[in-house]
Amino acid sequence: MELDEKKYLYLLFIIPILVVLFLYNLYWKRKKQREFGDLEMVKKLSPEKSTFKSILKLVVFLLAFACLIIALVNPKIGTKSETVKRQGIDIVFAVDVSKSMLCEDIAPSRLEKSKQIVSQVINQLGSDRIGIVAYAGSAFPVLPITTDYGVAKMFIQSMNPGMVSSQGTSLDEAIKLSSTYFEEDSETNKLLILISDGEDHSEGASSMAEEANKAGLKIITIGVGTEKGGPIPLKQNGVVESFQRDFNNEVVVTKLNPKSLEEIAKATKGGYVNGSNTKEVLEYIKNALDNIEKTEFESEQFTDFNSQFQWFLGIAFALLFVDIFLLEKKTKWVKKMNLFNEEKSEKQL
Repeated sequence: MELDEKKYLYLLFIIPILVVLFLYNLYWKRKKQREFGDLEMVKKLSPEKSTFKSILKLVVFLLAFACLIIALVNPKIGTKSETVKRQGIDIVFAVDVSKSMLCEDIAPSRLEKSKQIVSQVINQLGSDRIGIVAYAGSAFPVLPITTDYGVAKMFIQSMNPGMVSSQGTSLDEAIKLSSTYFEEDSETNKLLILISDGEDHSEGASSMAEEANKAGLKIITIGVGTEKGGPIPLKQNGVVESFQRDFNNEVVVTKLNPKSLEEIAKATKGGYVNGSNTKEVLEYIKNALDNIEKTEFESEQFTDFNSQFQWFLGIAFALLFVDIFLLEKKTKWVKKMNLFNEEKSEKQL
């Protein structure tokens, strides 16, 4: 079951408040009746008044109110599920989100360019499974292996330098975490698409790439930025206020370092491509994917969900209709039930 608008569930807290108000109103009425005169005499003057009917009206109204809230929440119940067999490979996108990726030596910035590339690569995929890793000084899992491309693109757009607390760029950490996304015993081919400006502050990227190669992982690296480089803008509300400075108060100039990215790709018999031209990157990735053998695997279950709000809405209106015709005076069936021992009280009077 899925709930579309969970926020409306908070309205259910109104129900106990209404119950408390009802009980307080009963107490207040009894108090005023005692002030008017003898309570038994008051009952005698209004013999058709039923406490049970008042409570019943409240219960019916509260049930109707609860059904209206559930209708607003719009519960969805699964009606169909199936396991689909697909052919493809497992792909992990590792995206550099270090501060150097905010550099605008390529428009609109290195990070935004990376997001565009990943989104467009996803658009041209068929039945492949994908995962996402973000990294800077350390690596952070963003999305596990999935076939839900829509969710993947949503996560890609939300990526920013604030996702990873430790700054710098550790390509070895990105490769290490990405490797854990793949099943060790799986026969499905594995591909890591690593996107960065190549400014590596670690020392073990090449050796980590060699380890990944032994595990059957191929790495394609995409370099974003220019070798001329540029400063790292520090923005407030979209306006550049200053630029990143080093310990000597000098403006930091970050440059694309393709050499480190080429070495990583070479270690896994993959390839390197410059990310300046998105069309060229897409063609390169497409050709690489066409040359990788696809294997058959079972995808996650797909379930069709149907909205069920109309049932609760119908019940709510039916209960409200009943509540309108429920009068607070006694009826024959209520007298027979004698729930509050009212008949005995009347005989004593």
